[in-house]
Amino acid sequence: MDRSFHATPAGHPHPTTVIRPPHDESDERLAAVLDTIRARQPIDDRERRSIARIELELTRLARPFDENADRTHVTGSAFVVGPRGVVLLLHRRLGIWVQPGGHLDPGETPWDAARREAHEETGLDVAFPGGRPELVHVDVHEGGRGHTHLDLRYLVDGGDADPAPGAQESQDVHWFALADAPERAEPSMTPILAVLRDRLA
Repeated sequence: MDRSFHATPAGHPHPTTVIRPPHDESDERLAAVLDTIRARQPIDDRERRSIARIELELTRLARPFDENADRTHVTGSAFVVGPRGVVLLLHRRLGIWVQPGGHLDPGETPWDAARREAHEETGLDVAFPGGRPELVHVDVHEGGRGHTHLDLRYLVDGGDADPAPGAQESQDVHWFALADAPERAEPSMTPILAVLRDRLA
C-alpha cells in the first residue's frame, strides 16, 4: 500500500567515514542486501551514486529497514512486467506515474516488500521470474516528510491480466508498452525503463 513512496533526485554520499553501531536487524538479511548492492553494475551516474550512498547508509544505520528508526531507510519497489509491457500507477499525492513500492513491514526483506507492494497496489498475481528475486535497479531519493528512501528495485512477472487494485490504493494503474512508458513515467525512471525494454524485447 502507498505510504508516501516516490522517486525524486538522488542524494549524495555522506562525506564522512562512519562506524556501524550495534543493530537489531537480521545480520543475514543485511548481508544479503549488501551482497546484491555490491554486485550491481550501475546503468548511469545516478545509480552509481545511489549504490555508494546505500552501502554507506547500511553501515551507518542501526535499523536501516525500519521506517520509524531514522528518516533515512530502505524501501522496496517492483517493476511489474509481462507481455503487455510494464505496469505504472499514478501516485495519488504526487500526481506522477511510478512503479509500485513502499516501506518494509517488520522482519520483511526488501524483495518481499517489493512483491507484496506490487500485489497490493496492482491486484495482480506477481512472482519473481525463475522463482528468485533479482535486483535490477537502485535509487536514492527524497520520499516526502523529510525522509530519504534507499530504494531497492526488483523485477516481477505480472502476467497479462488487467490491474485490479484494492479500494485503498490508487485506481489509476495501467499497463504501458515498454517503448511508451518513458513518456508517462517519472523522468528519473527513463534509463532503467530503456534497459528493461531492450532486455525484454
